[in-house]
Amino acid sequence: MMRILALVPGGIGDQILFFPTLDDLKQSYPDAQIDVMVEPRAKGAYRVCKSVKEVLTYNFKDRNSMADWGNLLGVIRDREYEAVISLGQRWSVGLLLWLTGIPKRVGYVGSNNSLFLTNPVPLKTEQYAAEMYHDLLQGFNIKNACPPVAINVPKQDIQWAEAEQQRLGIKESGYILIHGGSSQLAVSKGIDKIYPIGNWQKIIEDCQQRQPNLPVVIVKGPEDADFVTELIKSCPKVKVISPDDVGKLAATIAAANLMMCTDSAPMHLAVAVQTYTIALFGPTDPEKLLPHGDRFLGIKSPTGKMADISPEDVLKKVWGG
Repeated sequence: MMRILALVPGGIGDQILFFPTLDDLKQSYPDAQIDVMVEPRAKGAYRVCKSVKEVLTYNFKDRNSMADWGNLLGVIRDREYEAVISLGQRWSVGLLLWLTGIPKRVGYVGSNNSLFLTNPVPLKTEQYAAEMYHDLLQGFNIKNACPPVAINVPKQDIQWAEAEQQRLGIKESGYILIHGGSSQLAVSKGIDKIYPIGNWQKIIEDCQQRQPNLPVVIVKGPEDADFVTELIKSCPKVKVISPDDVGKLAATIAAANLMMCTDSAPMHLAVAVQTYTIALFGPTDPEKLLPHGDRFLGIKSPTGKMADISPEDVLKKVWGG
């Protein structure tokens, strides 16, 4: 049995965008065991991925000691992988892969680690990120078009979401789902991904006025408590749902009539479950983070600042104006 390792730094959104690559790799090598190595914060994404056998964790961005590197090297060597595919472009990651002795090492050419690769692939950053990641399969001589982002939601997560819809009284009516985009990591890095509460208030009030029988539901994740508390003060009629893992969140999104969110992991889940989505972008580029199609609309800030996306522009997209 062939054993393949994928190194996928980044958060949950990066993992979801990498799923088409993993799915196509598994399709091409159905008897292979595919493992991934990800940062601890991203491990939960693999609850909804059907192509991966084992999820290993390593904090690529930490200042790791020589002992940390040695332990990681031992873990990889013990598993006797025959091929590795890497999104990581740091030279230290490339050196690590070379030291493992894995025969086939696939990554992007022109990056700092390309000296250590056996099968380098051109990096084309101008395209949708899932397609850019999928290009790596050229290193395995796989020339298929990139499949759509797709996930496999566990049955118990679907049942949880249905029970929550029943509890909130929204199972029959359907609902508009909002994820506000409050991410501590983004805040700590100075990345503007949070849409102001005052703007959300105007959007919610308009939706409630035009569609009084279509409830508005807010997602409350582990980092969203303050955001949700403030929003409820402004919009007391909204309902709140608190999925505690990616599977439950995906099931909640899948049942929504419309998802409104910022550039975030929930946006990629909405794409995967094909829910009609309006996503707000500040400094990031919707062309690279959303697939083409009329189900997924990106609204780019004219200034690069989230606050400068007007509620009126969002509402035009909601109502087709």
